[in-house]
Amino acid sequence: MPSSKPLMKPISRLLLVSNRLPVSIKRSEAGTYTFSQGSGGLVTGLSGLSQSTEFKWYGWPGLEIPEAEASSLSSQLKDGYNAVPVFLDEGLADRYYNGFANSILWPLVHYHPGEITFSEDAWQAYKEANRLFAKTVARDARDGDLVWIHDFHLMLLPAMLREELAPGLNIKIGFFLHTPFPSSEIYRILPVRNDILEGVLHSDLVGFHTNDYARHFLSSCSIVLGLPTTIGTVTFRNKTVNVGTFPIGIQPEHFTETLATDHVQGRIATLEQEFKGRKIMIGVDRLDYVKGIPQKLRAFEIFLTSHPELVGSVILVQLAVPTRGEVEEYQNLRALVNELIGRINGNFGTVEYTPIHFMHKSVDFEELLALYAVSDACIVTSTRDGMNLVSFEYVACQQKRHGSMILSEFVGSAQHLTGSIIVNPWNVHDVARAMYQACTMEEEEQARRFEQMNGYVQTRTSAFWGKSFVTELIKAGDRPEWLRLLGPDPSSGPIDWKSFDGSV
Repeated sequence: MPSSKPLMKPISRLLLVSNRLPVSIKRSEAGTYTFSQGSGGLVTGLSGLSQSTEFKWYGWPGLEIPEAEASSLSSQLKDGYNAVPVFLDEGLADRYYNGFANSILWPLVHYHPGEITFSEDAWQAYKEANRLFAKTVARDARDGDLVWIHDFHLMLLPAMLREELAPGLNIKIGFFLHTPFPSSEIYRILPVRNDILEGVLHSDLVGFHTNDYARHFLSSCSIVLGLPTTIGTVTFRNKTVNVGTFPIGIQPEHFTETLATDHVQGRIATLEQEFKGRKIMIGVDRLDYVKGIPQKLRAFEIFLTSHPELVGSVILVQLAVPTRGEVEEYQNLRALVNELIGRINGNFGTVEYTPIHFMHKSVDFEELLALYAVSDACIVTSTRDGMNLVSFEYVACQQKRHGSMILSEFVGSAQHLTGSIIVNPWNVHDVARAMYQACTMEEEEQARRFEQMNGYVQTRTSAFWGKSFVTELIKAGDRPEWLRLLGPDPSSGPIDWKSFDGSV
């Protein structure tokens, strides 16, 4: 396991910035506030780092705060969570978050350009919100601070923060993108493509989950902006910006410790009795068009059609967490998913057997872990995904059962979980064959594949991810002695991305 010793010198503070604070906040009619720990991939990813490194977290509190209550709320967040709110009014938050980040950038980075309808009003809101983030962080920034900015909501923030900082402050800025970065041929569609790239390039270090995402970013910098690049750098305004790959992880001990509690063990025993004699395949996704839920359902239908001997003995449990239900595209997706589930359950179900158990809701952490633990396979069929931590969570909960992992080749974790069954989600027959392979796999092969996946999950943790990025951010911009004496390595020359074949 990675060392838990802090990496940073005492003079350096780490300031984390994300769209949302890691705290869920509710306001009563009387103007009092209640707080609970937030959820989501970023909160999970940074939970391990918090054990070894102290940081202050900046973000939107998730609701509009009356001006008269802002000071009191800020004090409560500072004292209880070491967090600083960035206040946005409801209209601005909606146009910036839903209008631009989720309606323009989200489909772009996930290769759904047909979902994009560019809005100048939404773009202005995105700039305004990023400026408010910059002003809030700049008010607190001190010489020697490290600022780590997260995700596609804040791609203008590195540039705006540089503009807002007091003159003479030596501050290093890191930016990490938690989604894919698309091919330059897709990225070029964006009307404000130059502004977004230049906003990010005011960072000292830019991080991605996979080499592919980093390569696409470098290619876009070269093709769109005409900048000189190497495998790991961009030269921007006479400054070298480092670009690296930092795969995120989870905190596996949190899962194993929770699994061991009496409450969860009791729930596992109940579920095992309920599904006794049957194989369970589980899917855990947000109900989003990039998650490939319709592809998964069609594949399951083919699987049941092709293997009638397994009808009655295999169940798909699909948890679909609601998201953006007011948006038409998501309403259409929900209707399609309901139609497919109704058809499959109607064709293959009996009084005693329901092929698909569908839950369109969130479940608590303990229930999720119990479901992971009793399942014989987990299926991730995202058509694009940054990393997908569901795959890691499932592996962490399979220390006894050694269940199979069916994983889309278009998610970042497919490059790391070498023991998984890799599929193309667009080929539903391929996914159906993987389902049959998972249900009939010999225990010895299951154990071998599990050990390959578990070894990665247990070592490449969220703490390892956070420490790795912060370590590189500390070093960013420091020219090593050999480079000052000998000059740059000739092998690190500019790359012609238009004709790049993947070799260095």
